[in-house]
Amino acid sequence: MLQTAAEGEQSSMKRISKKGLVYMVAGLVLLYLLIYHNVPCDSNKTIMVPRDGNKYMYDQNRKAIPYYREMPLIFIGGMPRSGTTLMRAMLDAHPEVRCGEETRVIPRLLGMRSNWERSELEKKRLIEAGITDNVIDSALAAFMLEIIALHGEAAPYLCNKDPFTLKSSVYLKKIFPNAKFIFMIRDGRGTVHSIISRKVTITGFNLNDYKQCLSKWSTAMEVMYAQCLQVGASSCMPVYYEQLVLQPELWMRRIIKFLDIPWNSSVLHHEDFIDKPGGVSVSK
Repeated sequence: MLQTAAEGEQSSMKRISKKGLVYMVAGLVLLYLLIYHNVPCDSNKTIMVPRDGNKYMYDQNRKAIPYYREMPLIFIGGMPRSGTTLMRAMLDAHPEVRCGEETRVIPRLLGMRSNWERSELEKKRLIEAGITDNVIDSALAAFMLEIIALHGEAAPYLCNKDPFTLKSSVYLKKIFPNAKFIFMIRDGRGTVHSIISRKVTITGFNLNDYKQCLSKWSTAMEVMYAQCLQVGASSCMPVYYEQLVLQPELWMRRIIKFLDIPWNSSVLHHEDFIDKPGGVSVSK
């Protein structure tokens, strides 16, 4: 009889022990979730974020800002010397926008992809190697997004200013579906004079021949304008350089509204933010 009671007590202790173990495991899991998903590290003040498939950049306060293909990227383009740098400087002055300097890499990547597309032989070889359009699109999008996101300071709105990217607006819209485009347009005579007087080297432009440069300007603008029309007015906005200079507030309010960004008057005073943290970085 005494043995039976002892066995019962021992069995009861085992049940309590198992129950306590379950509670302890549950508590550890809850503690893990709290620490790794909500609580910042004390040493570096880094905010831990869930593993949701996005990549993150970090601002000066170590706040995590996600970047992904579906984010509303901004592309500024047009002919060189047509106001693309002014446009990106004005947007860079906005505290929530970062354009940064020209990458020079992205137009080359788009040019390579265009050459592959035009060459039937090259296209055939790529397909035979298992490199389909989907593979190329995914790889180029990932590479370009990484360049755009990480070549400057972190910001909620990212933009890229490489003038000739707008020759590929339709393709960029395909791989970045929520992207918007600012198409800078300047009088061809003023653009060409600036190119020649400042000796801006552009492939195919003969800097000793105004007429040839104007012809090249016209051809390039036709291509970019056609691309702008094709992606549609909701995604591409032509901005006339002369009008922007004469009426900056009117045009910047239109541009900010088009981009669906909160208005900030700092875009009218970009000169005050040159080489300032979170401001306008100047090309070396």
